[in-house]
Amino acid sequence: MQENKFWTEGRVFIGFEVHALTGLHIGGTGGGIQIGGVDKEIVRDPVTQRPYIPGSSLKGKIRSLLEKQYQLPINRKIARTWIHTCDNEESYRDCAVCQVFGVPAEETFSLQTRLLVRDVLLSEDSAETLNALSLERSYAELKTEVSIDRITSAANPRTIERVPAGAVFAPGEMVYVIFNSDEGKVDPAEDVDRLAVVFEGMQLLEHDYLGGLGSRGSGKVAFRKIRIVLRRRADYFDNPVPIGEFENIGDIVAKKQEVIQKIKAELDL
Repeated sequence: MQENKFWTEGRVFIGFEVHALTGLHIGGTGGGIQIGGVDKEIVRDPVTQRPYIPGSSLKGKIRSLLEKQYQLPINRKIARTWIHTCDNEESYRDCAVCQVFGVPAEETFSLQTRLLVRDVLLSEDSAETLNALSLERSYAELKTEVSIDRITSAANPRTIERVPAGAVFAPGEMVYVIFNSDEGKVDPAEDVDRLAVVFEGMQLLEHDYLGGLGSRGSGKVAFRKIRIVLRRRADYFDNPVPIGEFENIGDIVAKKQEVIQKIKAELDL
């Protein structure tokens, strides 16, 4: 029996900056077990001790927001989190979220995930700026929150670590893979169309929050200086094709069909 042959028709590289518009808390190892310790620490690079945005946090939040936006059933538990995932080939074929973000590895009807999201490190300029400030923690501020017992009025303070507003994480990168098949099971034009899902998810994230404590003011972010480049299979290593540069994600969402049509034209789809 001959196996179906799949290949990569091209890759779309989405470069960007993430600007923290309010303090940002993406949790790391808790420090509250020590007297006077921080109850909620941020995640840090173990080598530089600088904060960063894990690709898993960025991708997972965008997927979660898209699942809600598209009213998809939340039907699969992964660790302590419930997500949507298709459980058969028919539903997978029509589900843009599962096509783009993937399904659990044990499912045999799917292709590999289209979207790769890399960790985003703190920019050098922001690292220098934060390092020069008289912050309570390295590259971070401490925010004290107090919960009040409604019966006794007793105060229960806790200390939270946040990256200060104004920090910039860059360069960021997402890589979107466009597939093709020799038996027509994959339509590369449809793969390109699904790029709109990525752009919409990025805008939904701007309207929500990244990390924790979003309902209490943390985690408002914005994507800035977005660059889109296509690499085609035929001349992959020699000829990266600039698709466009955009100041913000709103510009891309407004022009998403123009971006998609330009990529299709470059791939002769």
